[in-house]
Amino acid sequence: MDYREKSFWLETAGAYEERPPLAGDHVADVCIIGGGFTGISAALHLKEREPGLRVVVLESAVVGYGASGRNAGFSMTLFGLSPEVTRWRFGLQGLREADAYMVRAVAEVRRRVAEHGIDCDYEENGLLTVAASDAQRRRLQREMELARRAGAHETTWLEAEAVRDLVNSPAFCGARLDPVCAILNPARLVRGLARAAEEAGAVICERTPALEVEPGPRVRIRTAHGQVVAEKAILATNAYSHQFRPVRSRQLPVHTYIVLTEPLSPAQLEAIGWRRRQGIEDGRNLIHYFRLTADNRLLMGGEDAHYYWGSAVGRDRNPVLQQRLQEAVKRTFPALAGVRFTHHWGGPISATLDLAPAIGRIGSNLLYSVGCMGHGVSLCTLNGATLADLALERQTDLTDVFFVNRRMLPVPPEPLRFVVAGAILAGMRLGDRWDERRR
Repeated sequence: MDYREKSFWLETAGAYEERPPLAGDHVADVCIIGGGFTGISAALHLKEREPGLRVVVLESAVVGYGASGRNAGFSMTLFGLSPEVTRWRFGLQGLREADAYMVRAVAEVRRRVAEHGIDCDYEENGLLTVAASDAQRRRLQREMELARRAGAHETTWLEAEAVRDLVNSPAFCGARLDPVCAILNPARLVRGLARAAEEAGAVICERTPALEVEPGPRVRIRTAHGQVVAEKAILATNAYSHQFRPVRSRQLPVHTYIVLTEPLSPAQLEAIGWRRRQGIEDGRNLIHYFRLTADNRLLMGGEDAHYYWGSAVGRDRNPVLQQRLQEAVKRTFPALAGVRFTHHWGGPISATLDLAPAIGRIGSNLLYSVGCMGHGVSLCTLNGATLADLALERQTDLTDVFFVNRRMLPVPPEPLRFVVAGAILAGMRLGDRWDERRR
């Protein structure tokens, strides 16, 4: 499949000239595997910190081919699955550090867009996390109290009438308003960051899958037509990390899906009253997320998630979920009952067993980042800076956060991997169905 068919963003990101693949033998100070937000950001930060470094990025397809070019385009402060899970796993101090890191991550995206003049339809209008039931309402209010106790950044509770002044849906009975969130075109953002990394002196090779990563005093990365021998290597592969033995047990790929409408007419926009164009999520375990694009299409994703046997990563369409998402749009916004849908896509995100991100080191010279949990636009962009500091052996406030070099719950091999992933997802589905039945 042509990469432009992988998402609306990649289809409409404009003309693109692919970079040549790696050929022959090369030596680098740092070799980065993965041309998404994490890897491209790491390359940019490395060259900014040490301009003389030889930095090579190997991308198996094209820059932004994976989740970086297929996500919903939210630059947001959500870390891991939820604040309650973060508190349970890492304590109030962990929740406080995670919040500060994510606020900084949104600021990093904002800064990069302005500094490099990246045309990615950037709009910082905030995020509404809406309650569609009493149970979701109570959960969101618990999270706000938990965040207050942890000293997290300030959010505001809105009652149903105030929510409907912002977006008119009979489904919403309250919402948490977070002012620190932007919507954007993620494919254009990652391409803009790649241009900045190249201008700083990084070398990016596309259509260059890393076939083997051989650890040692120097890391050897073999490709189809050459190899890179590097002092250090960064596995910035997230959902595709199961393909590399050193990080195979640290995460698993979980697929999520999106539908997109035709551009809404002025009458349709007036009917749903979405004038301030905030991003929206709901309070389910397996969330719904909504936004408007620059040309006023309505995007909706979520509803469910799937792990496929053997960590398969090629399930980019799901007709059953496509239908369920289209029905959810019309149920949430009855005024759009006759709207036409033009796009459907999906792909894998990286999930850890404890549902939180992890950055780490294997041996002395192999680094990795996994567990974006579907919130990687801002998270992975800042993770690139953290990985750059680690690669340069610098101890900074970024490398001192609790999820760097943390102990992780290992993901077992198949068939247990399929059973464990299925059990976690089944539990989340059961909670959502119970909530909907009570509602």
